Amino acid sequence: MSVSTVGNGRIELSARTALVAVGDLLAIALFVGIGELTHGINPILNPARFAGTLTPFYVGWLLVAGFGGLYTAAATGTVRAALGRTIVGWILAVGIAQGLRSTAIFPGNAAVTFALVSVLVGGTLLLLWRGGVAVAK
Repeated sequence: MSVSTVGNGRIELSARTALVAVGDLLAIALFVGIGELTHGINPILNPARFAGTLTPFYVGWLLVAGFGGLYTAAATGTVRAALGRTIVGWILAVGIAQGLRSTAIFPGNAAVTFALVSVLVGGTLLLLWRGGVAVAK
């Protein structure tokens, strides 16, 4: 059975891909939400601030995931593939997010310490999610 793709085969249009993408976005939102709460900002009471912090990470992740083939069956086909591709993708996404945060458009700024925390905490959540998807396949 063939699966429809877009972007020269980099994104598979399937229910599994949709599920993986939703889980990715929830994991990233959880990472940002935990960070906001840690800094005394309630994401529910400050939705604009939460969205402003979250958006650079979504932009970075969706660009990297789309161009990097992270929404294909092969990207979560094995635990090794899921973990390897996810961590590389997340590191690149955090770099993009930090670049966006250094502009006046988004709150915050580019900071090495925040980039490291982002890679570790956000990466852990994504690795747990995508590793679980690979195991469950």
